[in-house]
Amino acid sequence: MIIEERIYTCYCGKAQQYVRMYQEEGLAIQRPILGNLVGYFTSELGVLNQVVHLWAYEDLQDRAARRSRLLAHPDWKAYAAKVQPLVLNQENKILIPAPFSPWSNGAPYPSVNQ
Repeated sequence: MIIEERIYTCYCGKAQQYVRMYQEEGLAIQRPILGNLVGYFTSELGVLNQVVHLWAYEDLQDRAARRSRLLAHPDWKAYAAKVQPLVLNQENKILIPAPFSPWSNGAPYPSVNQ
């Protein structure tokens, strides 16, 4: 299992608008395709105006297949064009759970999809 961490730094004061737009439109498109949403967050301290979300995948091939389907979806393309002007920077990381982590391979993991 892998976890993808995606961090979007929004223009000052735009993070809540980004989250609201995602909740109203983007989530319904993305969730059925990507599957295992681990969590969705905004920053309160430290670097501000950030939206962070975590997605679980079986492996890099699973991620690639799901991301490819998402990026080809016409509704996702339209939604992405709406929120793109709110985003200043994007950072993605692939996180590999340590063997003792509750998120390691074979361990059940929580999902907000349920």
